[in-house]
Amino acid sequence: MRQGQRLVSMVEVAIMAAIAIVFNHLTPFQLWPNGGSITLSMVPIVAVAFRRGVKPGLVCGLLTGALLIALGGTVVHPAQAALDYPIAFAAVGLAGWVRLSEGRSRQQQLWLIGLGVLVAGGIRYLAHVASGVVFFSEYAGNQPVLLYSLGYNATFMVPEVLITLAVCGGVYWTAPQLLWRRERRG
Repeated sequence: MRQGQRLVSMVEVAIMAAIAIVFNHLTPFQLWPNGGSITLSMVPIVAVAFRRGVKPGLVCGLLTGALLIALGGTVVHPAQAALDYPIAFAAVGLAGWVRLSEGRSRQQQLWLIGLGVLVAGGIRYLAHVASGVVFFSEYAGNQPVLLYSLGYNATFMVPEVLITLAVCGGVYWTAPQLLWRRERRG
């Protein structure tokens, strides 16, 4: 990658991480008193991942998660902080494993967007579930901790993934070039 392209990619990652943080703080309502809200924070990370690939997507998510901790994220243990923030948000960058390009039909592209978002959102969900099992088991009461964590985290992750799918599908439908991976030239 040429130095100019690398700089553009780094700037895009930084801007999208900042947008993800703003979206994370624009929470219409908090679902649970112990955390979990539905936001648009996955959309900018997924956009970077589709445009630039897995590595920039991972960096964007990692940066987003680290900054969310610094801006007042809930931390009960360093491992929990890593699972709920940098690891969970970096997982969203894995959406970049699918390749969008001009050569495919709209229907194929939309399926790829859906597949990328579902896989990335699913891995993020698993990071939150692991954190819940290990660090928030006291809230499970008499029910099995794993079932509690699966249910609790699904209440905000399922809607967030579905909203991300809808927004990315809408962006692709109206301006597909915003999600295509930039091809290297020369």
